[in-house]
Amino acid sequence: MAQRYGGKYSPDGKGTEMPRVSANARSGLAGRKPRRKGARVNFLFVVPIVLVFVAFTREPLGLATHLAAFGLLMASAFLTREGLKAEDAYNERKVAKRPAIPRKLFGSVLMGAGLFMAGFDPNGQLLNPVIFAVLGTALHAFAFGADPMRDKGAEGVDSFQADRVAKVVDEAETHLKAMQDAILRAGDRRIEARVDRFVATARAMCRRVEEDPRDLTGVRKYLGVYLLGARDATAKFADLYAQTKSAEARADYEALLDDLEESFAARTDRMLIDDKSDLDVEIDVLRERLAREGVRPD
Repeated sequence: MAQRYGGKYSPDGKGTEMPRVSANARSGLAGRKPRRKGARVNFLFVVPIVLVFVAFTREPLGLATHLAAFGLLMASAFLTREGLKAEDAYNERKVAKRPAIPRKLFGSVLMGAGLFMAGFDPNGQLLNPVIFAVLGTALHAFAFGADPMRDKGAEGVDSFQADRVAKVVDEAETHLKAMQDAILRAGDRRIEARVDRFVATARAMCRRVEEDPRDLTGVRKYLGVYLLGARDATAKFADLYAQTKSAEARADYEALLDDLEESFAARTDRMLIDDKSDLDVEIDVLRERLAREGVRPD
């Protein structure tokens, strides 16, 4: 859908300008890092297509083996892409469980199996497809690396607490992604950018909780109830605004985002202040103990 842009220098300008929004915010990547090795994964989806054209020039057995090779290689590409997504999500978190399925490992195995089928010739030597399989598996593993194999948690936090943090943050990320997807239906770049700004603020709270899971109890309502309400409000606003372009509805929704962003930012700042207070108390207690032991700094 075409969108009309304006500003104070446009013919019908009203003294407002489009906000400057970073490329990451526009793409919904606020608070995230760009995905790695994207070109390599895309290459894995393109190359197997050659096997489809070659397959229909072969005898029935050759047709079957080439189509099987195509299916295995495409499955390898899909698992590799999903494995990289899971690894990126794992790396972004301070507290995270390892992926339940080692997708990149299975992708390497399927890559080897696909190349074996592509090189298989019933009238030829078996050594050639075996070499293809071994090289394909090894090169795939070298190009994309291994899957995370260990859970990652904050130091000094038991596994139960780490699991609680990971579950709450996963739920929060789901709500934030749903907000960004829903607001696209409104068809307004400025309001999309406003949502992205709130998402970045909420993710700052998520990262803070991951760094110190002791804060989870105090902010669980923010990352659960409040974000769930924000998600539902965003979906309803997007559907309404797409039909009516109501300025009143937009103003109410922007005011809601302002209130939420202010509350989330203030709560995150308060967590930092509380941590500083806890540190001061620990330092004072330690100094008192040293004084009672007769230890004095030189």
